[in-house]
Amino acid sequence: MANYDNRPGSGTVYARGAVDVVDQGLRAHMLRVYNYMAIGLVVTGGVAWTVVNTSLINLFFTVDPTGGYGMSALGWVALLAPLALVFALSAGIGRMSVGTAQAVFWAYAALMGVSLAPIFLIYTGASIARVFFISAASFGALSLWGYTTSRDLSGYGSFLFMGLIGVVVASLINLFFASSALTFAITIIGVLVFAGLTAYDTQKIKEMYTVNDDGTVAGRKAIMGALSLYLDFINLFLMLLRLFGNTRSN
Repeated sequence: MANYDNRPGSGTVYARGAVDVVDQGLRAHMLRVYNYMAIGLVVTGGVAWTVVNTSLINLFFTVDPTGGYGMSALGWVALLAPLALVFALSAGIGRMSVGTAQAVFWAYAALMGVSLAPIFLIYTGASIARVFFISAASFGALSLWGYTTSRDLSGYGSFLFMGLIGVVVASLINLFFASSALTFAITIIGVLVFAGLTAYDTQKIKEMYTVNDDGTVAGRKAIMGALSLYLDFINLFLMLLRLFGNTRSN
């Protein structure tokens, strides 16, 4: 016992080095997720702007002189196709190469751009830009909090999911009633739900990372994480646009 040395040994140095490796790997992983998400948003915005400002709009929409619009058959395909791609990516990600998963994600972002193009017909460009920056600032703060907080947010997942289902169901019902009061309530609840999901998904993406993942698994996780945050941002933006956007008819 007299020879027992209680000073930190070399194992402590290795442990600290291992933590540094994990931290660096996690930062690189999260940066990859945010980069994918950002590129997806650029693709969506670019496609939406291009469709509205070129003859492509006639392929997807019918626009009348008053600014109203309708959907062509191809427009309905563009509207419903992203849902199919989300299911395909979620169900088949384990069998896809990273390159294939990226291609599906970019295709999804492009089709979302087509389906979101009418916002440029409904809202003024200035209000779209203003709400986009509000959404970006809100998203950034919420995602940063989700990444840094020591609070376990997993318990909120079921409540946020139920809130999401409620927003979807209420929105479908409101298609028949067209109630402005219900629309306002759905929008407020939607903002809260997608704000919560932004923090929740960020923490989940962080916790899913492991330094033992190979390049393919890590790439798949990054794409699925980017898809989750992309959807959170798009929906938060659309909800805030309903609240703060200025329509062209005003």
